[in-house]
Amino acid sequence: MPDSRWRPTLAPALMLRHDPVRGADLLVLPERVVVLQGQAGQVVGLCDGTRTVRGIVDELAERYPGAPVAAEVPSFLDRLHQEGWIA
Repeated sequence: MPDSRWRPTLAPALMLRHDPVRGADLLVLPERVVVLQGQAGQVVGLCDGTRTVRGIVDELAERYPGAPVAAEVPSFLDRLHQEGWIA
């Protein structure tokens, strides 16, 4: 479980983009592109350094009532952090 004070933000060399052809959000890295599935792009989009993990979870829970965001989002963010994609 990530630190409750952590305010995730994209790593400096990365960009979040939407590909209208694929209808998908993309995480653009220096030498590759990761296609984000489902609502992952919305989660990454909230990683702007102003919200804590709890704030991101709360905002997504409000957008998607009944979705298991509290159980899934913190571990998703932790995996992105382990990959070096968010700081």
